[in-house]
Amino acid sequence: MRVVLDGTPLLGPRTGIGRYTARLCEALAELPGTRVRLLGLTTRGWRALRAAAPEGTRACGPPLPARVLRACWSRSEFPPVELLGGGCDVVHGTNFVRPPARRAAGVVTVHDLDFLDSSTTRGRARRAPEPVARSVRRASVVCTPTAAVAERVVARFGISERRVVVTPLGVDREWFEARPPDESLRRRYGLPEEYLLFVGDDGPRKGLPNLREALDDTLPPLVRVGPSSTGTENAPPGERERHIGYLPDHELRSVVAGAAALVLPSRDEGFGLPVLEAMAAGVPVVCGDVAALREVSGGHARLVPYGRASALRTALHRAVESAADHGSREAARRHAAGFTWRECAAATMRAYRMAHS
Repeated sequence: MRVVLDGTPLLGPRTGIGRYTARLCEALAELPGTRVRLLGLTTRGWRALRAAAPEGTRACGPPLPARVLRACWSRSEFPPVELLGGGCDVVHGTNFVRPPARRAAGVVTVHDLDFLDSSTTRGRARRAPEPVARSVRRASVVCTPTAAVAERVVARFGISERRVVVTPLGVDREWFEARPPDESLRRRYGLPEEYLLFVGDDGPRKGLPNLREALDDTLPPLVRVGPSSTGTENAPPGERERHIGYLPDHELRSVVAGAAALVLPSRDEGFGLPVLEAMAAGVPVVCGDVAALREVSGGHARLVPYGRASALRTALHRAVESAADHGSREAARRHAAGFTWRECAAATMRAYRMAHS
């Protein structure tokens, strides 16, 4: 099967969607009879994508600036993907929006629905409700990372549940071999001996203000990894909160493995990959009691209602104190091992076949 995927999430620092796109492409390229091309939806982005394309895939791109494409697609279904990336059987919008096609079947991944309630949130402007809604309604099949998101997509957009396929994300094998940071890495980022870890952006849905309220002097200090709008990446070591920005994958795995607990107190998530990655690394998890995180954590995380600082504080204390509970941590690792990119690719291929039939 000839597949063209939106590869623009691979450009720049890898967010969760960028990692999903990269790992999915790699796994799809390993399936027999599958030819994977990545579409860079900018002229400059196409050139960069040729270097970023995973092994077994090929980058292609339009001779048009991104702003021209957006303007065209806001008014019509022209130019179709066949003119930009060549003939294909399926075009897959990996980041909420499906590029239009003349004959190819359309598939789009909707990672979460937070954009509907906070479309002005930093980093979400390009996912305004109208283009996403149009993509969902015109796509032959919609992929979601969890059944929780699938249920919301069906209800919110009024589409048939038969058009939605759940494609759970996977956990890289390296997470199961992750080791705490050595002294060199600790010094580089000013990591304390014991710390709580938050992985993600500081947008409103992530619950960071509530987490700050929950911290007390008897808990380890907080380390944050990911983008920020506050510019505190270079805060001096020794503070109760330290933000160290983006990390390369191998350093991220070490920083996670060295945490006393990973905390993700979100009000909404589509999947919550850091939860599974922390479990794979043998780290206790405290997260928001929302449908997707309940589904993904499978009973192996401490769940806390959003906005309940006192309950979050109690859960964090219990997570830190559970360090010696090797049985629970091994059970969580086994649970995380059930999520693989091979299975994600297989589920996505089922969506392609449904769309192409």
